[in-house]
Formats: sequence, C-alpha cells, structure tokens
Amino acid sequence: MSQNRKVTSKSLKRRCAWVPEGDALYAKYHDTEWGVPVYADQTIFEFLVLESAQAGLSWVIVLRKRENYRKAFAKFDPKKVARFTPQHVTKLLQNSGIIRNRAKIEATINNARCFLQVQKEFGTFAKYIWSFVSGKPRCNRFKSLKNLPAKTPQAEALSLDLKARGFKFLGPTVIYAHMQATGMVNDHTIDCFRYKEV
Repeated sequence: MSQNRKVTSKSLKRRCAWVPEGDALYAKYHDTEWGVPVYADQTIFEFLVLESAQAGLSWVIVLRKRENYRKAFAKFDPKKVARFTPQHVTKLLQNSGIIRNRAKIEATINNARCFLQVQKEFGTFAKYIWSFVSGKPRCNRFKSLKNLPAKTPQAEALSLDLKARGFKFLGPTVIYAHMQATGMVNDHTIDCFRYKEV
C-alpha cells in the first residue's frame, strides 16, 4: 500500500492511503463498501470467505477475483457451500478464476458448516460477531496508515472463539481486516472523506 495520500482528479476527494491511484475497482470498494457496517449474514459470510482466501496475499488479488468467487461458491450462500463435496473441491482446484489452494478451499466449506452452527446458536451470525464490539462500530481516529494496527484485542478474542468453534484460516490479523471491511471498526483515516460518512 502506498504511503502517499491519494486524491482523484474527478472528485478531488482525499482517500485512505492504501487506495492505489487510478485503480477504479479499488476506489469503488473503498468509497462504497469498506468500513460500512454489515449486518446481513450472507454478506458477512462473503467477506469471511474472501478474507480467508486473502490470508498471506494482497487484498487486491482477491478483490479482482471476487465475481469468480461469487460464481464458484454459490453466491456466498453458506447453506449451499456447506453441502459441497470432495468432487466440488476437485472442480474448484481446476478453476483459474479463484485462488487454487486446497487448504483454503476446504476451509471455506468447513467454515460454511461452522457458520450455520453459529446461526443456529445465536439466531443470526451477525448477532454473534457484533457482540465482540458491543453491538456497535468502534470509531478510531487514526491520522495515517502507519497508525493502523494489524490486530486488536477484540480481533484476537473473536479469532480465538472462531477457532474454538472449528473455523479455519481466520487468525487475528485476517479477522481484524474483516472487522475493518464490515464496519465493525471505522479505520478510515481522519483525513479521508469517508471517515465521517461511515
């Protein structure tokens, strides 16, 4: 991620420094999704799938493959993904539109099953996951990208609990990225035009 502050020529709006200049897909993601609170279970599942796929890689790689993931993983319907078989895994490993990592693919199917168990216990997955921030977004006031933490105590607690429930590829750093993406925390830097909007 570039440390230079990015301003688009069209909008002249200042964005978070991690948005590459001239990258329309990344800018749209930043401007319309990142940091917006998400309470719909299927969307939360989508981000968990994408964040776990991203583990150890750049987010932009996954972002560019997002639509391929949507097609490959039944529009991120956890009930359908939970029913995937070894034959589905074999087919997915041949799909060049996604990250062909067997462990991550199998983790996604496993996580869908765990996701359904959490839904059964709490009524909704959103109710469960948002309890780790007391049900409302935490609003930070970071001045620059270098101030953003890689993980927080809340992310560590959530990651540990998810692991105890059988989830995979969702360590504290991945989970904190998920919390940022789904608006559980507002980590837009204070000079970003989205900071006050979300």
